[in-house]
Amino acid sequence: MGFRPDLRFAAAALAALVAAGPLPLHAADEPYEIDAVLSLTGSAAFLGQEEKQAFEAVERVQNARGGIHGRKIRFTILDDQSNPQNAVQLTNQIIGKHVPVVLGSSLVAQCNAMAALVKENGPVQYCVSPGIHPEHGGYTFSSSVSTRDQAIAMVRYFHKRGWNKVGLLTSTDATGQDAERNFLYAVTQPEVRGVEIVAREHFNPTDVSVSAQLERIKSAKPDAMVGWTTGTPFGTVLRGITETGIDIPVGAGNGNIIYAQMKQYTQFLPKTLLFAGVQYFRDPKEITGPLKAAIETFIRAIAPTKPDLGQGLGYDPAMIVVDTLRKLPANASAKDLRDAILATHGYVGINGVYDFHSGDNRGLGVGNAVLVRYDAQRELFVPVSKPGGDPLK
Repeated sequence: MGFRPDLRFAAAALAALVAAGPLPLHAADEPYEIDAVLSLTGSAAFLGQEEKQAFEAVERVQNARGGIHGRKIRFTILDDQSNPQNAVQLTNQIIGKHVPVVLGSSLVAQCNAMAALVKENGPVQYCVSPGIHPEHGGYTFSSSVSTRDQAIAMVRYFHKRGWNKVGLLTSTDATGQDAERNFLYAVTQPEVRGVEIVAREHFNPTDVSVSAQLERIKSAKPDAMVGWTTGTPFGTVLRGITETGIDIPVGAGNGNIIYAQMKQYTQFLPKTLLFAGVQYFRDPKEITGPLKAAIETFIRAIAPTKPDLGQGLGYDPAMIVVDTLRKLPANASAKDLRDAILATHGYVGINGVYDFHSGDNRGLGVGNAVLVRYDAQRELFVPVSKPGGDPLK
């Protein structure tokens, strides 16, 4: 007996569909949302706002390339207000959505607080601060050259310049504690034998003056000093250096390689202010091949903004996550994403060529650190070292 359609059933079904209204959008028409937590307000807003710009640039680049599985990507960015407790609350909300990844946050304390939440089962957390040191093979990744490798490159530069007596001023928060450990480690490297920390001082990020600490550093007669903190407390450090009459080269945390921040501090900048930057701060004439192409794409995407560090910290992690998700099935889990990133090597970003086989959940080493000097007259960060920290001739 042949098939005879039930016309009464078909009519009823059609009526039900009409009554239900327009059909929902197919999944392929919906944006692929990637959640992020950044410090858009508070003491780290200088950094967080630029990282937000980086994610928006990645949206433009990656959507022009087809998004993820034909879906346009969209970053949903939440503000932790530069507060670790807020970062925890927001991350818990994101974990409840059972997503494979969350980007952020901007500072060490927030990232470490988030890392504790994703440690066992994910999602993958790609922290955009270089100041955390993730568990090898875990769900947390860290952006850019590590703060330890930045310290090694900076001490190498100091040594090659003959600045062997170093004063160290660090904040008492997680960022400053990390920096102190890194510089104490960096001066133990055999290649910089003779470099010593001649004064070591600390300050609370909420302090309005660091003059007493700087007077003690000055009395130790260092050849150069490091003042390491991130965000608005860095202004307190720079103002104190000027008021104390310290006139030596000053190294600082790369979280302050921000043009808008330097402009606010114009009246009290030291003569020589150095930071550990990354590859895209090099002279463009010296960069070739895929690295040059990646940097040019980034600069076009971020235009007309003149990029500095904040955009660079956010750009590569977001690009890596999107490029990796694109290669995975549409329902990829956090474990799938983590394992795929850990298997990545030879990925060309703007900060260098990534090799996650190193197992450090970062993929970049000291060879990608480039020292830069802030030129106040030109309002420009100028490269002063080769990758790794050896001074340019």
